[in-house]
Amino acid sequence: MLTGEQEEALLLALFATAEAMGHQLAESAGLMMIEDLRNYDEPVIVAALQACRREVSGRLTSAAILQRVLVADGRPGRDEAWSIALKAADEFDSVMLTEEVLAALQVARPSLEARDKVGARMAFLSAYDRLLEAARLAGKPVRWSLSIGFDSGRRAVAVEQAVQLQRLTAQEGRALLADMRENHVTQDGSAIAGLITGQVAPASPGIHERLQAIRNELVASRERKARARREQLKRYDRALRDRFDAMLAEAKGGHHG
Repeated sequence: MLTGEQEEALLLALFATAEAMGHQLAESAGLMMIEDLRNYDEPVIVAALQACRREVSGRLTSAAILQRVLVADGRPGRDEAWSIALKAADEFDSVMLTEEVLAALQVARPSLEARDKVGARMAFLSAYDRLLEAARLAGKPVRWSLSIGFDSGRRAVAVEQAVQLQRLTAQEGRALLADMRENHVTQDGSAIAGLITGQVAPASPGIHERLQAIRNELVASRERKARARREQLKRYDRALRDRFDAMLAEAKGGHHG
């Protein structure tokens, strides 16, 4: 949110930018632009104006400024978001992802589990585009979180990469890494591994709920895959019957002929 002083400075910057782009900006138009931009941070707006001077041929508009302001919010583009979602779908991998990537992944998950990667990508991108537009129109800041996979070795790598990409501050990264080194992480990891090996392992307080949720998700995943397979077999059976009926009708027609 801009302060009163920042709004005055921004108004002057708008006039100067418009002049640099070859036209005069009316005061009323400048005030309307301020209204459109007041919910964003001053450095982001200044950078957007610089980009407009370099990239836009024509008049300075709110749309051109907002386009560059929104891209600077730190959210990944649709192709990068899909790549992140695919990593997050691997339950053994750990990955940093945004709220929008996670929500769009849930939309695409049924197609992924049915091994329809093309359909999954289409569903994901459609949902992600809608979520991205809604979040940006609402001025909602990006929020990154760590999706923890079963492979403990990949967790630290995910955190370190997030710090390098400035999706986490160095302080946040250190706190996460320190938390991972504590005994309860190893203890809980052993308990989670027990789901696969069948060997009972003690878990820290509160992990039982998480284990039950994972167990329920595994059961639900198997059921979804089984339903998808049954539907596929039904479609195949229908196609065969239709083909047989067509051949039979063709044979009868030839016989009468």
